[in-house]
Amino acid sequence: MHSETTSTRNDWKKHEVIDLYQLPFNDLLYLAHRIFRENHDPNKVQVSTLLSVKTGSCSEDCSYCPQSGHYDTEIEKERLLSLDEVKINAKAAREAGASRFCMGAAWRNPSDKNLDQVIKMIEVVKDLGMETCVTVGMLTEPQAQKLKTAGLDYYNHNLDTSPEFYGNVITTRTYQDRLDTLEHVRNSGINVCSGGILGMGESREDRAGLLLQLANLPQHPESVPINMLIKIKGTPLEHVDDLDPFEFIRTIAIARILMPKTYVRLSAGREEMNEQTQALCFFAGANSIFYGETLLTAKNPETEKDRALFNKLGIQADSVNDSVNPSLHSEVNAEIDTQVAVSQAASIN
Repeated sequence: MHSETTSTRNDWKKHEVIDLYQLPFNDLLYLAHRIFRENHDPNKVQVSTLLSVKTGSCSEDCSYCPQSGHYDTEIEKERLLSLDEVKINAKAAREAGASRFCMGAAWRNPSDKNLDQVIKMIEVVKDLGMETCVTVGMLTEPQAQKLKTAGLDYYNHNLDTSPEFYGNVITTRTYQDRLDTLEHVRNSGINVCSGGILGMGESREDRAGLLLQLANLPQHPESVPINMLIKIKGTPLEHVDDLDPFEFIRTIAIARILMPKTYVRLSAGREEMNEQTQALCFFAGANSIFYGETLLTAKNPETEKDRALFNKLGIQADSVNDSVNPSLHSEVNAEIDTQVAVSQAASIN
């Protein structure tokens, strides 16, 4: 690895990311936490709430998703929620401490008519003084511009996994389709929210490949959700082997190292994580979560349970999504070089 005088890099190499995965666990967390402190308040977590505004019968074949029309799950198709329903849910989220309200619709790509309905929802949430985020599938450049004009703060469109593993999970849209949507969102001036899912049967190299794609975008995403697969009955991935929690924590740490100023979200799968795993994720650099008992259609820890954990850890919900302290990342990159060299030398000997 090489040191940089700038605070961020967009030229990471695959072997560098693999080298980080191979560091001793404590060394990796030490490096990640140093970078975390240089760019964020480590005792504040940005809190979002996610609502499914249109559920089920999606034409995509994402192997992890119960909303896909290709699989026989217990999820039933539902109509688009009304503006009143959205407003009630957004108010409840705000009262629970969420600063951002995210809305998801199970579409491959929205029609212009659908998008107009979503824009009305955005306006309702903005009137409540909350940040807005939507995820409604692939977007054209004009659609992204339309959302920007409506005042949308964030657009979520996950890469899910590495380009090499992607075809094992999804066949109805290409990896380039996803990258194109991210480019449209970025060009429109909307903040980018993009991450992936771990535990789908991918290799460590694939996890490195996902992080590499995100970190080497022309501009790092402002938000990177890292999800642990929630295995849903009826989907092709319901019987996949569990991912080791330490591997998940490693991935959080490496995301923090590669994208120092980004908000790394500890996202889906927290229901299956104990408090100790989540605490290590927060130490490794996660500083965003979803509040609420449901993520689209999946279970999520109850708000009171999250508050109790925050109290144990001395963490506060952050109402302002803002980085603090100038980065001293060149020093840390130099230390990464040294630590990796020492680790490799020890392995050889």
